[in-house]
Amino acid sequence: MVAYGRLFLLMYIEVILPVPLADSYTYFVPPEMEAQIGPGVLVTVEFGKSKKYSGIVGYIRQIPPESLDKIKPILAVETEQPVVRRPQIRLWEWLSQYYLCKLGEVYHAAIPSGLRSDSSLAYSARKETFVRLSANYGLQVTKQRSTSVNYEEAFRKIKRSAKQEQLLLAFIQHSHAAKGEIAKKELLAKCQATGNVLNGLIEKGILETFEKEISRLPVSGEETEVLNTLNDFQQKAYSEIVESFREKDVCLLHGVTSAGKTEIYTHLIAKTLEQNRQVLFLLPEIALTAQITKRLKKFYGDKLGVYHSKVNENERIEIWNNLLTDSAFPIILGVRSSVFLPFQDLGLIIVDEEHEPSYKQQDPAPRYHARNVAIVLARMHGAKVVLGSATPSIESFYNARTGKYGYVQLNKRFEETELPLITPVDVKELRRKKKMKTLFSPLLVEKMQTALAQGEQVLLFHNRRGFSPTLVCKICDWTPKCKYCDISLSYHKYANHLTCHYCGRVYKLPHKCPECESTELKPWGFGTEKVEDEIRELFPDISVARMDSDTTRNKKSSEEIISRFESGETQILIGTQMISKGLDFEKVSLAGILSADSLMNFPDFRAYERAYQLMAQVAGRTGRRKTRGEVILQTSHPEHPLIGMVLNHDYEGMYEMQSEERLLFHYPPYFRLINIDFKHRKEDILREAAAYFAGILREKLGDRVMGPDKPAVGRVQNWFIRRILLKIEATASIHALREILDEAQNRLAGNPDFKYTVVQYDVDPV
Repeated sequence: MVAYGRLFLLMYIEVILPVPLADSYTYFVPPEMEAQIGPGVLVTVEFGKSKKYSGIVGYIRQIPPESLDKIKPILAVETEQPVVRRPQIRLWEWLSQYYLCKLGEVYHAAIPSGLRSDSSLAYSARKETFVRLSANYGLQVTKQRSTSVNYEEAFRKIKRSAKQEQLLLAFIQHSHAAKGEIAKKELLAKCQATGNVLNGLIEKGILETFEKEISRLPVSGEETEVLNTLNDFQQKAYSEIVESFREKDVCLLHGVTSAGKTEIYTHLIAKTLEQNRQVLFLLPEIALTAQITKRLKKFYGDKLGVYHSKVNENERIEIWNNLLTDSAFPIILGVRSSVFLPFQDLGLIIVDEEHEPSYKQQDPAPRYHARNVAIVLARMHGAKVVLGSATPSIESFYNARTGKYGYVQLNKRFEETELPLITPVDVKELRRKKKMKTLFSPLLVEKMQTALAQGEQVLLFHNRRGFSPTLVCKICDWTPKCKYCDISLSYHKYANHLTCHYCGRVYKLPHKCPECESTELKPWGFGTEKVEDEIRELFPDISVARMDSDTTRNKKSSEEIISRFESGETQILIGTQMISKGLDFEKVSLAGILSADSLMNFPDFRAYERAYQLMAQVAGRTGRRKTRGEVILQTSHPEHPLIGMVLNHDYEGMYEMQSEERLLFHYPPYFRLINIDFKHRKEDILREAAAYFAGILREKLGDRVMGPDKPAVGRVQNWFIRRILLKIEATASIHALREILDEAQNRLAGNPDFKYTVVQYDVDPV
């Protein structure tokens, strides 16, 4: 090692490792490996005493670093070609700087784990046995001429075997279109022959088998359809978007539900493909991909690749490798992780339902927002971005209002159907009069009966899964809590257990209260399971389905639920926010919002914005063709200003109300928020560490520092939590802020009293 270190002619490289420590580490390259090294190549290195990692070569150093004796050599070069492009590494650097994390954390999130040799999911190519003519009988090609295939002699050799003749004829008939080769399984199936018959032809030197790498990705080969013609309103919006791109790189398409935004997207995609550039189509939820995939496949067929976490890991790697080489997928449809794909020449990014919080990564780091990353990614490629929503985020609408983004409004539905009629129902008054006998008001029950009798479908929305939020002792008000988290356990009736929705632990149902030994433990509140229970009692002969995170854990479950509802097999669909996101159901005439108050009374500055978006989006699933939809909105506060805005589809009224409050109290879009979470196993050490860190920050940032405080859930998996909230001017330099934070973190780490304190940053929390 020392001898190597003193050779100043060695190649030194910065390697990014999938660890949350330094951004990169310096290694040297043994001379025999130098020709294989370049930015983006995977190498195997030793980290620490004995741990081996797959690292990405970031940069090649021209000047030998200091401390040469401590620098280790790389152990192997894993890939012949780079697995990431240089622009991707630039994007990673921006992500780590803006979202206050390490390059290794970005690398860990960005690269499919199967590409790395240190992963248990390491990629293995799929191979299949193919059959071709042996060299003695195959097509001979030289510089002067090509000779025809010599079948006559081959048939003379097998004239006494009818089965071998039949198999050879089948090979000749079916292999021409496939360049003189055919899969062994396919050949045997076509002539209903056995492997022994094929082996006979191989032994006679007529045919031979070979292994060939084949794709796992589905190929339909079906003919595509011509794009649908845009109506006048859509054509106007399309033209305005194209025109806005002359001056601005980002355009907000504010189109009411069922206005046909997807049709506009398809025409923008076509325009981009004509320029031989790539398209990234982002969706907030995996559940949406099946419906959009079906619509896009009609027009673009096998040009469309789908990329998200429920796609098989090997298929994701094939898409990744494909984009690195021949780019057979000029269109990628995916969720937030798709922003990390190795695009060669992006021309357009579509962020559909751009307001959705699902675009924000929560844990682990990097805690990025895919919408914002998409805009930076587009800038690096010289691409354009369309942000689409019927209820835009306040930040995006502000950027459009102030001229940072282009703005196009589409305020008529596709067939000029009226927006749904929303009727509020005062459930508090109904309960007072003892008319609310179930979770459903008499008006909602009546409307459901009418809709079902007419062969129409019903959506019921409640944004809480499980049977009830918790159990309560009727005598002493005791509620069961998680042993490891400061949170009440949710009751799941169908699974017959209690669950912690933070750490996922499952508990048996208690038979009696441990405080007073009463057996009167009753569910408190309600979730989607209870809604389903009561609907089945009300409508025993009606097909009912539930769509929440409990029923959509399997790869195909969400697709199956949506497919059955689309076909009319399911008549009532109950769900959480999953059913609010851009789904298109032709026969839905009625929606019920079962508890508007639970949406509005959430302890978050975005509560009213989110409540408006969810209620408006659920309402938008109704009446999406020629008939006007109807929504029954159950609330204890029908006079609330936000409820009035929902009833009148008054997005701008909601925006103005929230905008004034946010300016007054220093919230986005006028200020940038950063949550700093501190975690420790010991609460007293944590309290002191968080206060110490806050004191350091206040030296430079003053009253921009809020806290530290205990968050709503102050302990998760036995880690105690404290939080500091920073409110920073939107124009402030993130680089200068990072220097302040790094200094504070270094001082914290250098204090032995606060050993093992974990610090996590969440920039632009949602």
